[in-house]
Amino acid sequence: MWPVYHTREAMDSSRPTEFPRTMTANQSPTPAGPPPFLTLAPLQGVTEVLFRNIFARHFPGFDAAMAPFVKPQGQARFPDKLLRDILPELNGGLPLIPQLLHNDAANFLAVADRIADLGYHEINWNLGCPAPMIVRKQRGSGLLPHPELVLALLDAVVPRLRLGLSIKTRLGLHDKGELPALLPRLDAYPLTEIIIHARLGSQLYEGRPDLDGFAACLPLTRHRLAYNGDIVDVAGFVALQQRFPQIDRWMIGRGALADPFLPAALKGMARPGQAERTRRIRIFHDELYAAYRERLAGPSHLLGRMKQLWAYLIASFPGREKLLKKITKAMSEDQYRQVVEQLWEGRESARG
Repeated sequence: MWPVYHTREAMDSSRPTEFPRTMTANQSPTPAGPPPFLTLAPLQGVTEVLFRNIFARHFPGFDAAMAPFVKPQGQARFPDKLLRDILPELNGGLPLIPQLLHNDAANFLAVADRIADLGYHEINWNLGCPAPMIVRKQRGSGLLPHPELVLALLDAVVPRLRLGLSIKTRLGLHDKGELPALLPRLDAYPLTEIIIHARLGSQLYEGRPDLDGFAACLPLTRHRLAYNGDIVDVAGFVALQQRFPQIDRWMIGRGALADPFLPAALKGMARPGQAERTRRIRIFHDELYAAYRERLAGPSHLLGRMKQLWAYLIASFPGREKLLKKITKAMSEDQYRQVVEQLWEGRESARG
């Protein structure tokens, strides 16, 4: 039997930090029991190191973060710049779990060894990415219809792996029976966790999560499971807790980008009023904007990155959704700042 590894956060504490638990009218009902363990989901092009560090400084609630996947290369040797996002000296915020997307054992091990040399204790294997370009290469959720390939890679990698290994996956690519068929076979490997996004890969992010499909997975594995998929408000989260009381670890991505105060609310912390939310989001935005401006090459990259964020963050400004179109049309930094200023001041332009 292979050795069982433990994550860095598990070695530090079996439970996330306790927060003061209060309730306001717009938070009812509140999560029950011990504070849930919350992990920031990886979103390629958004939740990279600058974002993670700055977000964690301004918005409490998350206990860990998973980095967007290290891009696979065609050979075992790869440029050091591909690891820049996970360099420990740059990651001063949340405990971080690097992620791999590889489907080749030699390349997987080469990158995993480099990550182990950086001092990490765990990596995650992405078996859930639904992007068509990824799926066509039999990576991400594109591997789920091919369980023998999944097991072959694990057989080759696990005996030589110097880190703990978790898996992030979906219910299947086209068939929600794919993951249930694979789960019992994964019991042979010392995985630290399996995170299940309760959709098919073919759905991308459309439709609702399949909660019945997730429930069907629960008795099929000895491994610890975590839930991922459309955690967007406290009431919905409480409903998930009530349906899945055996789950105490949760991954949140788009919900936290749309509402940065959500992770804290899920820990029972009081939600500030709209004016205070706007003030804090503005401070976060300005720090992130300045960091991107210094780091990225030129205004087009800067604006592109900010527009990606606003596709989610606009939800924090109810009734102001029309301004998103103006943000996406901004062609210069001046135009962008003028539109965003309208959000901070709570007004529309004269032309609406």
